[in-house]
Amino acid sequence: MSTPIWFGAVDLQYLNERYASDINGRLGIELTGHGLDWLEGRMPVDARTHQLMGILHGGASVVLAETLASAAANLCVDPAGFFCVGQEVNANHLRSVTEGHVSGVARPIHLGRTSQVWGIEIKDDRGRLTCVSRLTIAVVARRP
Repeated sequence: MSTPIWFGAVDLQYLNERYASDINGRLGIELTGHGLDWLEGRMPVDARTHQLMGILHGGASVVLAETLASAAANLCVDPAGFFCVGQEVNANHLRSVTEGHVSGVARPIHLGRTSQVWGIEIKDDRGRLTCVSRLTIAVVARRP
């Protein structure tokens, strides 16, 4: 793809500051990069994101996936007229992770007028695929 999908400029510092006080900040999620049609972020694998067996909690992976796709979806629409919210998320957990970080990349599968579908791949520090996820987004018109 040679044309950016973003409605305006992508300001990762601004987004990270906005997310610092919600679940993303509590889990240590940060947006780290973007390209013409992708958004990237990472999350630590530590006590905040572990489940009882000492491995990355699947729900934490889903939070990372939904954060990336939701942020990307909202960057694709005019914020004065629309906002995007998740409708359905699924995830397949492929490999356990006990430490370090996981990084995810969200890419669009479908960018429609009223819905979007995003695919998210999450990998460990060694580049091994740990989770694949898909998020369906509703594009909602703001009411005057």
